[in-house]
Amino acid sequence: MATLDQKSPNVLLQSLCCRITGKSEAEVAQQFQYAVRVIGSNYAPTIERDEFLVTEKIKKELLKQRREADAALFSELHRKLQTQGVLKHRWSVLYLLLSLSEDPRKPSSRVGNYGALFAQALPRDAHSTPFYCARPQSLALGYGERSSGLSASMGTSGISSLGVYTLNGPTPTPQSLLAGQPHSAAGVAPPLVSRLPWALPASSSPSSALGPATIRPPLGPSHPTTRAVRHRQDGDASGEVSEVALVRDILYVFQGIDGRFIKMSTQDNCYRIDGKVMVSKSLRDTSSRLSELGWLHNKIRKYTDARSLDQAFGLVGQSFCASLHQELKEYYRLLSVLHSQLQIEDDQGVNTCTDSNLTLRRLLVWMYDPKVRLKTLAALVDFCQGRKGGELASAVHAYGKTGDPQMRALVQHILSLVSHPILNFLYRWIYDGELEDTYHEFFVASDPNVKTDRLWHDKYSLRKSMIPSFITMDQARKVLLIGKSINFLHQVCHDRTPPGKITPASKSTDTPKDAAELLSDLEGAFQEKIDAAYFDTSKYLLDVLNRNYLLLEHLQAMRRYLLLGQGDFIRHLMDLLKPELARPATTLYQHNLTGILETAIRATNAQYDNVVILKRLDVRLLEVSPGDTGWDVFSLDYHVDGPLTTVFTRECMGHYLRVFNFLWRAKRMEYTLTDIWKGQMCNAKLLKTMPELSGVLHQCHILASEMVHFIHQMQYYITFEVLECSWDELWNKVQQAQDLDHIIAAHEVFLDTIISRCLLDNNSRSLLNQLRAIFDQIIGFQNAQDSLYRSALEELALQLQFEEKKQQNEEEGQWGVTAEQEAEEKRRIREFQETIPKMCSQLRILTHFYQSIVQQFLVLLTTSSDESLRFLSFRLDFNEHYRLFCAQGQRTKAASINRSHTGATDVQYLTFSYWNI
Repeated sequence: MATLDQKSPNVLLQSLCCRITGKSEAEVAQQFQYAVRVIGSNYAPTIERDEFLVTEKIKKELLKQRREADAALFSELHRKLQTQGVLKHRWSVLYLLLSLSEDPRKPSSRVGNYGALFAQALPRDAHSTPFYCARPQSLALGYGERSSGLSASMGTSGISSLGVYTLNGPTPTPQSLLAGQPHSAAGVAPPLVSRLPWALPASSSPSSALGPATIRPPLGPSHPTTRAVRHRQDGDASGEVSEVALVRDILYVFQGIDGRFIKMSTQDNCYRIDGKVMVSKSLRDTSSRLSELGWLHNKIRKYTDARSLDQAFGLVGQSFCASLHQELKEYYRLLSVLHSQLQIEDDQGVNTCTDSNLTLRRLLVWMYDPKVRLKTLAALVDFCQGRKGGELASAVHAYGKTGDPQMRALVQHILSLVSHPILNFLYRWIYDGELEDTYHEFFVASDPNVKTDRLWHDKYSLRKSMIPSFITMDQARKVLLIGKSINFLHQVCHDRTPPGKITPASKSTDTPKDAAELLSDLEGAFQEKIDAAYFDTSKYLLDVLNRNYLLLEHLQAMRRYLLLGQGDFIRHLMDLLKPELARPATTLYQHNLTGILETAIRATNAQYDNVVILKRLDVRLLEVSPGDTGWDVFSLDYHVDGPLTTVFTRECMGHYLRVFNFLWRAKRMEYTLTDIWKGQMCNAKLLKTMPELSGVLHQCHILASEMVHFIHQMQYYITFEVLECSWDELWNKVQQAQDLDHIIAAHEVFLDTIISRCLLDNNSRSLLNQLRAIFDQIIGFQNAQDSLYRSALEELALQLQFEEKKQQNEEEGQWGVTAEQEAEEKRRIREFQETIPKMCSQLRILTHFYQSIVQQFLVLLTTSSDESLRFLSFRLDFNEHYRLFCAQGQRTKAASINRSHTGATDVQYLTFSYWNI
């Protein structure tokens, strides 16, 4: 063993060749070279690697030969071998022994399994060829152009750097072609083979796989110095072209090269025998069927030659071309064996087809599977025309959805090569956040013109057309979010944590084999990698936003201040701002209002909030219109910057401002009605001495009660049904959010919901206008009641003053009043009493107008598509007060509206319809 270990593999192989053939080292030179090529190639049997089956087959062979003792000895030796760990590849050794034991003179039943990798023959209507359907575009390739082009393209295609890959190993040489091959002298190649730069040296075998049963002697090589090269005869005495000549032409046509008799017809776009050549019909038909391989070869080769040098085709396209080159290389390997056999027969003077192993019929059988394989590749080329990147990968993946396992295996192999660059893009993106997609092949796109503040929303997006079909939309979204989160952390949050510490990088697809293994388990290993990177990166990003930038605290601050959730602060702020906001808007100064805001913060529970939050709270004055007061232009503002602007965008802050103005106005109505009620309670006892005011005061109390009921119901609806319910949903979603997009989406849904239910969207514009009109009536009622109380209190003060003066004069012993004073007092009282009917009329008009607006508002609520708004209408008119109030007035207008409702307003018609249900 020590001696064997010191010997080189070549010496051992040469010794094995000598032992098997029983010849000297000089005589086995040819067999030794062939053995070196076999061992150095990727040859692999297509049978299942089952050690048990091989051992059983060896035993059966021994028993067939009646060598029972040898079979028992073999079984015992194999059992001992299994108990030892000396050999790692026992199956390979046993299979080699079994192959060596086979009789080389026995006709083999196995045909070259190159075609075993091909799918079954495709329907002719699905994959058209020049011989079975209408011709596609011509492939005009002359002999000189094609031969030189092949040599140049093979040198630049990059096949050598990729190596040879086959699904079940390369194509074994047909047994009938394993005849002896002469060994050329150094530097001298046979003239025929010298024209084929891709041709490989052929192997040898003594017999034909499909030939006659007669056993011919082995075709060993003659001595190099005495060998005479004899060419086949191209025709017989009658001038008809022989089959051997057609075989020679067919071998060139297989490579897209015009032969002597078979040439490319540019008109018909196919290879055909010249009509002037005398050939039998059977040979012509067989040649035409075989020539289809040349047309298919040209089609594939034309595509690869055109695309291989196109840099804009991208890495995915180049990988596709490389996979086609690999398949063509395996095809060339088979052709090289055929050329070698042709050369051997030429050297040995085989001139007739009866003596030759190469006949058109045998070629038709041997090339059936390669033909099907080339058809598959040509159809795939047609299907992938005009595609690149992920779209090309989707096309290849879609073409592999077939029930034929061999075709599926072929397409899966091509897909593994094509998807390799995409998976490299993907891993670079999800583990490093880097996007190096020069030719726009990846499904994640980047816009370099987008600024940092819009990075999350606008910089990165999905190219839906480039998403491979084997990657789901959910997986693509997660891939986008992972890389976007890494870039957001680095560029916006200024977090310098290496990506490797955020999520451990998994093994990338270093080779197409790794890509093939990953593609075979898309719902397993691939999904696990995506999910792991997604959860780790998203969790880390949310932790950074909550820990370093207080995202959730800022969200709660929006609820407390801009949505009026901090009740004590809002009430005290209104009390402090009332004198300022009652003034015209043009007389307000922001610094004065900011000082009042700080005072309100210090005097309420808002002082216990985080200082960072309180510093962001500010006062904002809206655009002033003529006649506006401070109530119309005042607004609170909340400043956000940095990563917070990703959640609280300008659009979101605009929504907050609109909602605040609506809530502030509704809160002002509540505040105003509270002042009205205070005035009524305080003045009720004072004005008891003026019975003439009892009617008007009662009317004020009734109208104020209606307004209070309306505002209380509106406040309940806004506070609880809109804000609290929506906020609870938002908070639950934020707590359960798995990534930043979930938070942003939940926040946008929250704002859209409150915008819609607070009647601030476009669909509720008429409702909002009616509600604002009601608010205006409340302000008008406050002014009217203030004027009434002011006049009444002035009159009361004058009457009390008159009585006091009268009493004082009587105490001094004088007349209480003179006739003139008494007349003047009665005149003044009479004038005041005359103003009371005017006040009553004003209140009645105000009440009527207010009720009509409320009625129209209720009608619009009942016709709303929002169920919560319809329920609000029930609460506002729970006792059907407004229905009964307007019933009589509506009946009087029934006739006119029914005759021509088109002349009435929509609101009038809806009001009539609603109240007369």
